[in-house]
Amino acid sequence: MAREAKALTASALQWLNAKHAPSEILYAAILRRSVRCHDPYVQMRGHWIVRRLSPYCSRIELEALGTSRGECRLLDAMGWETANIHLGTEEKRRAILKDLRARNGNWLLASAEVMAELMEKDWKVWKERWQS
Repeated sequence: MAREAKALTASALQWLNAKHAPSEILYAAILRRSVRCHDPYVQMRGHWIVRRLSPYCSRIELEALGTSRGECRLLDAMGWETANIHLGTEEKRRAILKDLRARNGNWLLASAEVMAELMEKDWKVWKERWQS
């Protein structure tokens, strides 16, 4: 059985808005509040997380999914896991559901396209600085 150990860091929200983001690492609290089955192999050790790796764990190539239905199933599973983390508290759950009900049907695609554009722009700036 393989395991991985990763250093825990504060939320990326800290980089965005340090005034309003918690400075402590909330991973243990998030695991306690999540709505999935507890994984007995996940351990917190100081500022480290240790967890089991599956022998079948590998990168998922989109071409291997075959159809757009496969991609939709993958995105659905990823969304469920993200929701599992963020729906751990009643207050946040209500706020998230209210926000989702107010959005149009294409908000996620539009947001992903904007994010991809911004990431590419950041990468180009980094690449220019790195090469000079």
